[in-house]
Amino acid sequence: MRRALPPLRALLGAARPRPPAPRGMSGPRAERSGHSALSVLPSFGFLFDIDGVLVRGRTPIPAARTAFQKLLNPQGQFLVPVVFVTNAGNCLRQKKADQLSHLLGVPISQDQVMMSHSPLRMFKHYHEKCVLVSGQGPLLDIAQDLGFCQPITIDTLREKRPLLDAVDHDRRPNVLSPSAVELPKIEAVVLFGEPVRWETSLQLIIDVLLTSGYPGNPYEQENYPHIPVLACNMDLMWVAEAQSPRFGHGTFMVCLENIYKKITGKELKYEVLMGKPSRLTYQYAEHLIRAQALQRSWEQPIQTLYAVGDNVMTDVYGANLYNRFLQERGRRRRAGDPAPCAERQVGLGWQRELACAAAARCSSVLVCTGVYSPRAQPGPGRGHPVFHGHRDFGFEPALLQPDHVVPDVDAAVDLVFQLENFAPH
Repeated sequence: MRRALPPLRALLGAARPRPPAPRGMSGPRAERSGHSALSVLPSFGFLFDIDGVLVRGRTPIPAARTAFQKLLNPQGQFLVPVVFVTNAGNCLRQKKADQLSHLLGVPISQDQVMMSHSPLRMFKHYHEKCVLVSGQGPLLDIAQDLGFCQPITIDTLREKRPLLDAVDHDRRPNVLSPSAVELPKIEAVVLFGEPVRWETSLQLIIDVLLTSGYPGNPYEQENYPHIPVLACNMDLMWVAEAQSPRFGHGTFMVCLENIYKKITGKELKYEVLMGKPSRLTYQYAEHLIRAQALQRSWEQPIQTLYAVGDNVMTDVYGANLYNRFLQERGRRRRAGDPAPCAERQVGLGWQRELACAAAARCSSVLVCTGVYSPRAQPGPGRGHPVFHGHRDFGFEPALLQPDHVVPDVDAAVDLVFQLENFAPH
């Protein structure tokens, strides 16, 4: 695989070439610039992806530092509400905020960082349950920071049930005797991100699902539906320092889903999927944007969210999907339908936690410094888009069309300031 994606024009098929525009000014709404009075208070907010937009691995993208100097006032405060929305889930928010502050040279608080697992704070009905957590990094710290009181890691489960992990012969126990250690019933599985030893995590998660939370017991073929599975980060691939994208957590989930179905003949079900492109992620991000505006006493309503990303299949698809949701809610409100606000009174707890969406639109801005590259050449048979998203999301090729395409994040900031006629100084 030489490239992750074909050029955008080939990916979208019917997309028509656009005439040249000033730097950072490509897209259907570019003509808005200059049509209204200059503004010094923001009526918009930024949702920045991280990997491929601001950094590649541990290396900052040069345009990122330039862009963020434009977003600060002389006192070092952000001129507009900004949330960093990443599908990563292998660290605490504070650590990610510290990393970004160092790499970008600007002060960033943990309240501006949204990890893929951040919405789990609202799933309080799971916080008292014993949950198995999968991923890497300080998993117990992450789980406890989110509110989980009884998390168990894959490594702990393997230690307590050593006979279960048998793929690597060198890691098999020398004494083949069952463990007498008592473990509480595992009542849910939380997938934070891709683990290191996939074979171990795949085996033990399947064990938990097929034994109703008592791994080590014989499989129960009639155990369906299985205990709840909550998954974060559905990225099939992501970019680091390598020239081509690397496997992401979405690839691990494809393996888990297919193994489960091969064994049981049934579909693995998810209680919730979070991380881009899920609507929940954008609702939570908008909630953080509004909280920043309130804290700064910006009275002007936040009307537009600009989602800046490098991945057509997650960043663009998710932003466009959320924009459709906002447009539909707007139409219902204008028609006098009370249902939009009533929605949060029913269903899952997170729906009750989030206030009604206040933004009017969510605009997708695609940069060319990450997964998407305009230099990529389509291979044989790749004239039509191949859906890299999760199987539970319906594929609509029209949602792959970004509102704007710019070279990098610096051009994205310039573009938005022009579109919004924003002149903070």
